[in-house]
Amino acid sequence: MKVHKGTRLEVLKVFQKKPAEYLERILTNEGCKLRMNRSIQAEGSFVNIKGDMLFRRYLCRGQKNVLAESILLAMAHNINKLDHKIQNGSTGTYFFEMKKEL
Repeated sequence: MKVHKGTRLEVLKVFQKKPAEYLERILTNEGCKLRMNRSIQAEGSFVNIKGDMLFRRYLCRGQKNVLAESILLAMAHNINKLDHKIQNGSTGTYFFEMKKEL
């Protein structure tokens, strides 16, 4: 987008309030828990698959084959996690307490 000299841009007040609302929302206790869980869950899984399972590249070609290999990797990762929990006696424990059903 080219802006010429003397052009005036205006931002609606509604859009100016949004960043403050978003910041307020993510700084609440629930927002902090959600961000912490997201970072732990997503990053940790990829690190374990790449580092512990020595996965570097897919061994097959084609969308269906890559999907099948990804599913096998996910299953292997979950089995490893379950085995680790069983060995440590931490099955049935959660990082944060679970929410009650309404």
